[in-house]
Amino acid sequence: MIYWDLFLAFFIPNIIGYGGGPAIIPLIEAEVVGRYGWMTSQGFAETLALGNALPSPIATKMAGYVGYEVAGIGGAFVAVAATVVPSLLLMLGALGLLYRHRDSPRVKRMSQWVRPVIAIMMAWLTLGFFTESMAASGLLHTLIIGIVAAIALVRFNTHPAFVVIGALVYGGILLG
Repeated sequence: MIYWDLFLAFFIPNIIGYGGGPAIIPLIEAEVVGRYGWMTSQGFAETLALGNALPSPIATKMAGYVGYEVAGIGGAFVAVAATVVPSLLLMLGALGLLYRHRDSPRVKRMSQWVRPVIAIMMAWLTLGFFTESMAASGLLHTLIIGIVAAIALVRFNTHPAFVVIGALVYGGILLG
């Protein structure tokens, strides 16, 4: 039964999500944290942060990690397959149709309406991480980490892996 639950937890967000990995992360969190309770919100946030620092698509890394934590190697395989197969099938099935109508105003409008929805979902996820961080670490530490991370990423174009490592070191020294 756990394999079926893992399959559904990653298949559903990937089949209804549009916009790639970052767009479906809130849907995956709703399944993994909310519905099944396999991780806490804090654990999901930490996994997401580490996953973002590593190369390759985020959704497959999240699926592999969660699947492995829940049900070992078999769970990782099921979760990754549930993540990849829907996109692959939809791409193969819809590629010809979309290619034929790529210049259609309707297709272009549809794409434009999806972007704000994805932005709102990402903002909601960020707000959840922010409130969880404030509850665990306090406002001052949350703001320090957030501001330093933003400056490092935007101003100095620092690789996200180094930003995550810096935040971990900060947390280990001052919050540990």
